[in-house]
Amino acid sequence: MSARADILAALKANRPAGDYPLPSVPDFTPLVGDDLIEEFGDRLKRMGGRIEDGRTGDPLAGVRGRLAESKVIASAVPEIDGNRDLRAVRYPQEVEDVDVAVVRAVFGIAETGSVLFTEGELIVNAVAYLAQHLIVLLDPADILPNVQEAYKRPEFGRSAYAVLHTGPSATADIEGVLIHGAQGVRSLTVLLLPRAAERSVS
Repeated sequence: MSARADILAALKANRPAGDYPLPSVPDFTPLVGDDLIEEFGDRLKRMGGRIEDGRTGDPLAGVRGRLAESKVIASAVPEIDGNRDLRAVRYPQEVEDVDVAVVRAVFGIAETGSVLFTEGELIVNAVAYLAQHLIVLLDPADILPNVQEAYKRPEFGRSAYAVLHTGPSATADIEGVLIHGAQGVRSLTVLLLPRAAERSVS
């Protein structure tokens, strides 16, 4: 028996009897105004991210430059074509050379500027960390006011993997010099694009 199996067996054998439901998530007054799109964008920018509006004119105008300069594009959405098939990836290491990953967020959180992904959106979980740049499609109707509202969403209970991203990877040394991309994506751009617009616009 492996060490992992030993640990899981020990946990199962020593689990207290009875049903222990999770505590209820309290409601808090949102610390944002009524315009959730503006609030989301403001906080995303504070965390080093960018926001582009794809609801009028050319939906991809704000990201075409990034796409044009990229050699390897892994797209998990029908709106943007890629040249790396994520569904054909067998090992996470296979996405280490991805320049741009394009995914759709389940929802956004106005209070923090965060977006949520599950294994369904990412297809390969590692692509959200190994890609150089991340383009995130977000339906403005899917922006929630705060984290408490987000935790009430069913995705947390029915997904094997769920992660909140808030801007690109960042770190700062003792002198306060901020560096993006030290442990993850160098840039994160949120493209506001309703789900109803799910069609090839490339």
